[in-house]
Amino acid sequence: MSYEQDHTYPQTGFRHLTTYPLGVYTLSMHGIHKDNKKTVSRLNRIIGQLQGIQKMIEEDTYCIDIITQTSAVKSAISSLEDEMLQSHLAHCFNAPENKGRLKKMQDEIIKVYKLKRK
Repeated sequence: MSYEQDHTYPQTGFRHLTTYPLGVYTLSMHGIHKDNKKTVSRLNRIIGQLQGIQKMIEEDTYCIDIITQTSAVKSAISSLEDEMLQSHLAHCFNAPENKGRLKKMQDEIIKVYKLKRK
């Protein structure tokens, strides 16, 4: 069994389906982050930056200018990841319903950290 989250981003039409094994994330954990609106706003800015890069490519903009913008997007995504990890540590990791699975959650955090460093 699994729990699926379906996210469709209205500005771009991109669809992201995430499937978690049942019990890894629970419905009670969804929406507990205090800055969801801020996070979505930040994500919308990143999407706007990506759309701007697409336009630059279509208009045959100077390569260095495009690379400068892609670097800005990477930095923005990295900052978003940092924020999400902080939120996870502050809220999800310390949630009473997760006390029995701390070792598994620690392993997940280490895995994400290693992915982020690549």
